[in-house]
Amino acid sequence: MNTQISQLKKNFNALYIAGEWVKPIFEEKRTLISSHDQSVFGSIVLAHDADIDSAVQKAVQHFKSGTWANKPIEQRLAVFEKLNRIAPAYDRAYAELITLQNGAPISFNLPLQQSQAYLIDEFIRAAKLHPWEKITKIDEQHGSIVRSAPVGVVAAVTPWNAPLQSAMTKIIPALIAGCTVILKPTPETALDALNIVTLFEEAGLDKGALSILPADREASEYLISHSGIDKIAFTGSTSAGRIIASIAGKQMKRGSFELGGKSAGIILDDISAQEVAQHTLIRSFLNNGQACIGLTRLFVPSAKYDEITQTLAVTLNSLKIGNPIEEDTFLGPLFNKSQYDKVRGYIQLGVDEGATVACGGLDKPEGVQYEKGWYIKPTLLTHVNNNMRVAREEIFGPVVVAIAYDTLEEAIEMANDSEYGLSGGVFTNDTNKAIEIARQIRTGGVYINSQMPSFDTPFGGFKQSGMGREFGQWGLNSFIELQTIAF
Repeated sequence: MNTQISQLKKNFNALYIAGEWVKPIFEEKRTLISSHDQSVFGSIVLAHDADIDSAVQKAVQHFKSGTWANKPIEQRLAVFEKLNRIAPAYDRAYAELITLQNGAPISFNLPLQQSQAYLIDEFIRAAKLHPWEKITKIDEQHGSIVRSAPVGVVAAVTPWNAPLQSAMTKIIPALIAGCTVILKPTPETALDALNIVTLFEEAGLDKGALSILPADREASEYLISHSGIDKIAFTGSTSAGRIIASIAGKQMKRGSFELGGKSAGIILDDISAQEVAQHTLIRSFLNNGQACIGLTRLFVPSAKYDEITQTLAVTLNSLKIGNPIEEDTFLGPLFNKSQYDKVRGYIQLGVDEGATVACGGLDKPEGVQYEKGWYIKPTLLTHVNNNMRVAREEIFGPVVVAIAYDTLEEAIEMANDSEYGLSGGVFTNDTNKAIEIARQIRTGGVYINSQMPSFDTPFGGFKQSGMGREFGQWGLNSFIELQTIAF
């Protein structure tokens, strides 16, 4: 395999604060351990309250100075246009680093990393089309100016499952809008963010516009509650989102929240069992099943239930599980022991609730290569009803439940019977019928067959799956305040 990971650093003993590498006030080192074989591959240091105070103070000062915020939009965009010229050469290196950090297969991480150029291009395009100042006249002397002002200092809090993509989804539009940003990545997946500053600097980003502070939960809550923070951009679990949203609400901070999901895939009877199995691999088991948009509830026509679930079980049993850095690996290890224990607990819960393990289950794959890693076989639970906890709670692992339905109306009703509303899917060869069904599903996105969301469309959830939207013009707008000047 053509490896590039050696281009990037794997050990950091400083925090990145306002364009400078700064030793933390209290040096707490976090050793980074592979979920594949428990080997040590790197280290970082953690930020504490005093480091956060320093970063926020400098971010506020830089924002107030106008050095970045008052730059003409063309000059700000020039930074990201250059970034998009230099960054793709490092795509494989970053993909390999992320695979090392979170165990997601390189077959998932590399295409995701390569898509970053498209993500940034869409933000640039949106900014060029955005009416930054619009003047309307009442008469020759009077009228109004409606201007787009940056929201201020942004705290971007990002997860471990797609760390760099999630970070760039927040950093890029916030900086384009003229904000200053403090990124708080998950410590175990902070190396990609700490490395990316080199490319931002080469692209010409102002010193002071960006800080990166890996931190644990207590310091993270201190950051988001800090009086100097104007906006919180968060991706993570719904439970964590509720806590952060309550803090934001008390302080009237702006906030955007991309949270969890328990998404439903409705299978129609016109599609073959083999097609369903192939679509399910893409839509339900991507990123080791650790994806908020994964379809983890499959609604299957009763007349085809046995055929479809048996075919899916055979397909899942044939997947290659193993070292995530190998190109043909489909499923790697789960992120860490806590995640491994949680997912196994849900599989056992499903059995206790009366579900059948059609494939997968509690045991690791057989072989010495799996003994040290947090490996779980892709698991299909059958004979599940929509009231079971495994059908209602986010498992966040390679576990899918299959629920039988008799009428399409029943399937749609069960799909909507969830506190979540992030994603949904319809498997069929009839696109018009799929769109008709999609209009009745209460989720932020509905994707037909293997289609996935694109960066020129809004991304986010209904109900407990979040507030606000990311990508393109919608993501840019979330970092903008509108001001009206009447004259």
